[in-house]
Amino acid sequence: MSKVINFEMVSDYNKFNNHETFHPLVSVIDFSKAHKRTGTKMNFGLFCIFLKDVKCGDLKYGRATYDYQEGTLVFISPGQVLDVENKTDLYQPMGHGLVFHPDLLLGTTLSKTIKEYSFFSYNTNEALHLSAKERQLVLDLFSKINDELQQSVDKHSKKLIASSIDLFFNYCERFYDRQFITRENVNKGILERFEELLNAYFSSDKPIEVGLPSVAYCADELHLSANYFGDLVKKESGKTAQEYIQNKIIEIAKDKVFDSTKTVNEIAYEMGFKYPQHFSRLFKQRTGVTPNAFRNFLVCHSTFYPLH
Repeated sequence: MSKVINFEMVSDYNKFNNHETFHPLVSVIDFSKAHKRTGTKMNFGLFCIFLKDVKCGDLKYGRATYDYQEGTLVFISPGQVLDVENKTDLYQPMGHGLVFHPDLLLGTTLSKTIKEYSFFSYNTNEALHLSAKERQLVLDLFSKINDELQQSVDKHSKKLIASSIDLFFNYCERFYDRQFITRENVNKGILERFEELLNAYFSSDKPIEVGLPSVAYCADELHLSANYFGDLVKKESGKTAQEYIQNKIIEIAKDKVFDSTKTVNEIAYEMGFKYPQHFSRLFKQRTGVTPNAFRNFLVCHSTFYPLH
C-alpha cells in the first residue's frame, strides 16, 4: 500500500516539488524542477490545478482511473485524495500547476464565485483536454500569477492574485463548454444511456424498494460525477438532470393514471414517492391538473386521446 502524503500547506507542496515558497497561500509549480519519484498517494487540503506536459502515470480518484496524457487540466479541491500509479520505478514529473490554500479566498469575491465552478467536483476521467492555443493561454495566466508572486507582498497582492485565478477559472469554463460541444456525439450517447437507465429503473421494483432515482444515483450508474453529469445534461437537453428525471416521472405517471383499477395513492407509491401528496403536487405543476382530474379527462375522451 502506498504511503499517503498530506499537503495541508502550500509550503508542504512546494517542498515536495523542490520549490521555494514566495507566498504562504499560493504557488505556481514547474514540475520539471521536482525530483524523480515513484507512484504516490496524496491527500490535499489545498486547491490544485495540474497541467501535464507528458504522460507520467495513471491517476486514480475514487473508482475512476484516468490515463494522464499531455495537454489535460485536472482540478483538485480540499479533501480529495489522488493516487498516482506509475508503471515504472521512477519518473520525472513534467508540466505546471497552480496550488492555493482556501484561506487565500477569505475576503475576496472568489470566495463566492468558486462555488460556481463545478469542475472542481468532476472526476479525474472528466479532465479538461486543451487545444494548443488553450494550453498556451493557461501557461500565460500561470505566468501572470507567478510574476505577481515575485513581487513584494503588499495590500494589493491578495486581490490581484485572486482576480487572476478567477479569470483563469472563467477561461476554464469556456474551455469546458467547447469540450462539451466537440464531444457532442459522446454526450448524446450518454443521454441515450440516461434515458435507458430511467426506463429500466421504472420497469423494475427499485421505485418501491428504493424510491425515486436521484441525480447522484444516475450519475454513478453512468460512471460520471454528479456535477459533470448535471452540466452535460443541461448543455445537451436544456434541462437540468432533475428536470429530466421529473419529465420521465410524469411521462410514466400519465400512462399509469389511465389505469382506473389503481388509486392515485397506489400509483404514487408504485412510482417511488414516499408521500402521495408530493406526487400530486409534482403532477399538477407539470400538467396543470391533478392526477384525478387528468384521469377523468382521459375517461371522458378515451376514444380520441392518443395515449398509446
